[in-house]
Amino acid sequence: MSTAAAKSGQTAFGHILYVLKDNPVTLIAFFMFAVLIAMAVVGPSLVPYDPLASEAAVALQPPSWAHWFGTDSLGRDVFSRVIVATRLDLTISVAAVALSFVAGSVLGGLAGYYGGWLDAGLSRILDTIMAFPLFVLAMGIVAALGNSVENIIYATAIINLPFYARLVRAEVNTRREAGFALAAKLSGNRDLSVLALHIFPNALPPMMVQVSLNLGWAILNAAGLSFIGLGVRPPTAEWGIMVAEGANFIVSGEWWLALFPGLFLVIAVFTFNLLGDGLRDIVDPRRRT
Repeated sequence: MSTAAAKSGQTAFGHILYVLKDNPVTLIAFFMFAVLIAMAVVGPSLVPYDPLASEAAVALQPPSWAHWFGTDSLGRDVFSRVIVATRLDLTISVAAVALSFVAGSVLGGLAGYYGGWLDAGLSRILDTIMAFPLFVLAMGIVAALGNSVENIIYATAIINLPFYARLVRAEVNTRREAGFALAAKLSGNRDLSVLALHIFPNALPPMMVQVSLNLGWAILNAAGLSFIGLGVRPPTAEWGIMVAEGANFIVSGEWWLALFPGLFLVIAVFTFNLLGDGLRDIVDPRRRT
C-alpha cells in the first residue's frame, strides 16, 4: 500500500472516530447496530436450542432459566427463534435498501444531470409508484410473484426506489451548474466522471439519512407482510411471523410469545433511525475539513 493510500485510510478512520466522539447518540446507535450484526452473524451458531425443533411436553412455558423467553405452542424455544430471526430480517432489510439505493442513485443521477425525455419518463414512473399506498403495493407484488424471501426483497426495493431517485435527481439538478462541477468539466473530465466523482458525493449526506429510515421501514414492511400471511412462510423464524403467532395467545395470558419478537423489532427500527445523523456526518464532504 502506498503512503498516500495509507494516509487517506488513516484520515477516513480518524474522521469516523471524530464523528462518533462528537455525537454520543451516534456512538450508541453504532454500538447497537454492531450488536445486531453480531447476533445475525454468530447468533444462530450459539443459540441453546434448535429454533425449528418442537417439544410438546414444554409447550407454552413462561420465561425461565431453561427457556429465557419461554416456549411457543409447539414447544420451540422463543429465545433461539428470536436470535436466529435477526439474520433473516437484517438480510431482507439491507438487501432491499441496497438495491433501491443503487438503482435510485443511477436513475436519479442520470435524470437530474441530463434532463429532457429521461427526466420526464422517470418522473412519470416514480409518480405511478408513489400513487399507490406503498404497503399495499408491496402486498400486490408479493401476492403476484409469490411470498419468497427474494420476492419480499424485490417488492421492498421497488417501493423504496422513488425516495432515492427523487432525492438524487433534486440534488444533482441543483448542482450540475455549480462552480466545482463546471471546473471539473473544464479540466477535461467526462460527464459521467463529473456526475459520479464530483456531484454525487454531495448528495450522499441526505441519502444516508434516508437509508437509515428505510432500513427500519424495510424490517417493518417484511414483518407486516409476514403478519398478514404474505411474508416468509412458517416455520421459518422471523419476527413478524412470531408476533402474528403470539398475538393469538395474548388473551389467554401467554404474553411472552409476542412481546420478545416485538421488542427486538422495536430495537432494530430504533437503532436504524438513530444511525441517520451519524451516517450523514461520516459521508458529508464538508465535515472532513
